[in-house]
Amino acid sequence: MKFSPLALKNACLVTLPKEMVITQTPTLRAAITHQIETGSNKLVLDLHQVEYIDSSGLSVLVSALKLTQKKAGEIILLSPSAGVRALIELTRLHHVFTIYEDKDTAIEHICEQ
Repeated sequence: MKFSPLALKNACLVTLPKEMVITQTPTLRAAITHQIETGSNKLVLDLHQVEYIDSSGLSVLVSALKLTQKKAGEIILLSPSAGVRALIELTRLHHVFTIYEDKDTAIEHICEQ
């Protein structure tokens, strides 16, 4: 996982790993929570590398969303693969998250808020 600060000081691009599964979710959750707690309440979660995500991986996304909302922030999902998008839609999370396919547009959106 990689955190890249954006132009807006409280915004960050988070590049997620190839798999978001139960064995990795405690580490992923802790890292994202730490990023939010230290001031980044506007995140673009880049899913382009994620090939597989299970329910615990989805719970990391939902937990991060709830935490950012408590801090008047926002989370955008960026470029989920077809399989990941299918799971997001199956669980109806596409109604909860804003999803962008274009990185520049997602970053522009999160930085103008």
